[in-house]
Amino acid sequence: MIPCMNKSSSGAVYGMGFIGAVVYFIQQADSFGSGVLGFLKAMVWPALMVYKLFELLG
Repeated sequence: MIPCMNKSSSGAVYGMGFIGAVVYFIQQADSFGSGVLGFLKAMVWPALMVYKLFELLG
């Protein structure tokens, strides 16, 4: 028997955030290389956000 999965919407929120981050970072890109870097940044945007928050809090 397969255990019941948690029915939270965190996956959908992360997915929408990922799409938004991809659009944002690619719009800021001025070359193919920076577009690829933007895509990679979009994959780890939650970690970047938490890092910047902790940096701000000191």
